[in-house]
Amino acid sequence: MGTLATESTPAELGTEPKPAATVATSLPGAVRTKRPEARRSTSNLRATDVYACVGAAAASLSITGLLYTRLTGFTGFLGFVVIAYAVFIGLYALLVSFDEDGPAVRDRIVSAVVHSMGLLLMTGLVFVVVYTLWEGRRALLHLNFFFEDMVLAGPLQPLTVGGIRHAFIGTLIQIGLALTITVPAGLLCAVFLNEVPGRYSRFVRTIVEAMTALPSIVAGLFIYALAIVALGMEKSGFAASLAITVMMLPIVIRAADVVIRLVPGTLREASYALGAPRWRTAWHVVLPTARSGLTTSVILGTARGIGETSPVLLTAGFTTATNFNPLSAPMVSLPLATFQLVKSPEQAFINRGFGTAAVLLGLVLVLFAIARVIGGRGPGQLTKRQLHRRVLGSRKDARRIEARRGTGQFPTAPVQEPTRSQP
Repeated sequence: MGTLATESTPAELGTEPKPAATVATSLPGAVRTKRPEARRSTSNLRATDVYACVGAAAASLSITGLLYTRLTGFTGFLGFVVIAYAVFIGLYALLVSFDEDGPAVRDRIVSAVVHSMGLLLMTGLVFVVVYTLWEGRRALLHLNFFFEDMVLAGPLQPLTVGGIRHAFIGTLIQIGLALTITVPAGLLCAVFLNEVPGRYSRFVRTIVEAMTALPSIVAGLFIYALAIVALGMEKSGFAASLAITVMMLPIVIRAADVVIRLVPGTLREASYALGAPRWRTAWHVVLPTARSGLTTSVILGTARGIGETSPVLLTAGFTTATNFNPLSAPMVSLPLATFQLVKSPEQAFINRGFGTAAVLLGLVLVLFAIARVIGGRGPGQLTKRQLHRRVLGSRKDARRIEARRGTGQFPTAPVQEPTRSQP
């Protein structure tokens, strides 16, 4: 064992004592302390970018305000926003170019444009929602607005009389009938387009893509001419459901087609290799794998159909009473009730119209929440009820196998003793 060299104390050296984290020792059993490791930031946002953005925004507002108040005779809020935005992009590019080269400057400009467009869309969405809720707050505060119809509510009646019960029930019935037709037909068509390729499937895909841009008034006129004029059907909730189905079907087919294309081909090949036919592969492999995306496609179609007004206006008729029978008499939906109430000159009707629009927004939000709960599970992930059924089925199969072994119908294979190799 060697001797340890003595170290001078901090007092002898005339220096301040250092923290123990900086002292390294090699003695056995000694505790080695380290400084905490500094975390590295993986974000692309830097302080210079923030300074450049804030400075460019302040300068653009100042320059645009100077143009509008001193140098030119420009007026109008929209023009002010456009000029200020153009000046902001130019000044931001100039400030970034002091620290970055050409590709980085272009990347910063594109990033600024994309983020500003996203902010603009989010601002517009928030404005629409907040404005609708604010204008409809007077009607939403009354409970009768949700539980009464408009039979007893005249133009001069206060908000304490009448409601949207008839429109809410009509919307649920019409969308329910439309989904009953759209979901099986749309998913079946999407599976056909992917699992049965050929000339006919390409033709059907072309028609579906063309129908996604179909104006809603054309769908309403088609059902009006076919079902009401040609077949003699009266204006009813069922006719409105047919018109909504025409609008929803291409959306569901197109979105489901894109989702099914994303299913890996190796899953299909594995199913075919196990001897499964094409229909069983599509039912047990393709559809469960794309379950979340298919749910999203159905919700997209529902969101398109639940807010349609012109097809319903042509095919459903209008009434102020609650109608539970979709096959006879007019049936009103929430979009149609909103349209009829808002165009009235009476302020009470306008408040009811905005309240109806707010309820429609809430209904769409609930549908999206349900869709996230249903479609949020991954492929092959079972619910508690499905897992319980699988466990019960496994126990039943085990008892049946043991019973057959006891009766000799399912003999067990003889177990051979391992033979020892000769030395």
